[in-house]
Amino acid sequence: MFGDLLSRLLAPAPEMLPDADARLALSALMVRLARADGHYDADERARITRILSGRYGLDMAGAEALRIDAEALEAEAPDTVRFTRAIKDAVPFEARAEVIEALWQVALADGAREAHEDSLIRLVTSLLGLTDQESARARQRMTRG
Repeated sequence: MFGDLLSRLLAPAPEMLPDADARLALSALMVRLARADGHYDADERARITRILSGRYGLDMAGAEALRIDAEALEAEAPDTVRFTRAIKDAVPFEARAEVIEALWQVALADGAREAHEDSLIRLVTSLLGLTDQESARARQRMTRG
């Protein structure tokens, strides 16, 4: 279903993605984080839908459609390292920083920090070319906001 997007992402020299594809790829990382513990329930799906609605100015139906597409892309995407490195090469720096905020939003939505989520966010942060300090500032923005 997403073969064209994945082949563009994984090309030896990926080009910048159109905004819609970048949103989808970054949304798939949110889904990957939510699925990281092997438990992905209706509350997590609803949380991601709300985050997507707020981040991208979508109505709830549009945000839900994006989340559903992101779930499908995440299921087809390669391992996290390859997928995230591909996103780094194809997505502008500003969008990469925003996805870390979104990942923290997903991770902190239940009010608890979990080791597997922290670990995945740390990996994605590094692979996107961001620092732990930038991730910590993103986390702080999400706990205040």
